Amino acid sequence: MRHDDLQEIIDNFDLLGDWDQRYQYLVELGEQLPRMPVEDKTDANRVMECMSLVHVAAHPDPDRPGNLRYTGDCDTAIIKGVVALLVGLFSGKTPADIVSLDVDDLFKGLRLEEHLSPNRHVGVYAIVNKMKRQARGV
Repeated sequence: MRHDDLQEIIDNFDLLGDWDQRYQYLVELGEQLPRMPVEDKTDANRVMECMSLVHVAAHPDPDRPGNLRYTGDCDTAIIKGVVALLVGLFSGKTPADIVSLDVDDLFKGLRLEEHLSPNRHVGVYAIVNKMKRQARGV
């Protein structure tokens, strides 16, 4: 896993300063997330541990054999932004890279745990774990 992917995201957030700007940036990321195909919105792709309605799906990347591409969606603006961040981070990587990705540094760097409720924090990790399980299964 390339550490610079994580560092680039953290550096982008550091430029934003306060939490209001970071929150707005996450919301904007969520708004830019490509629409998830309706056929991917299944119970198998749902992150059941989330308070929000979250779906993520992994598919083979047609442009890069051996790599995966993710889609995702959420009914809550802030968590949809986190989904968009993770979809962007995990897409285009091999299953092994995805499984070995340590998002703790990312979430600490973004200071998400300081601003998300404990339940939302658990949900964010559940999204990551779901994506990793999908990478193992594809």
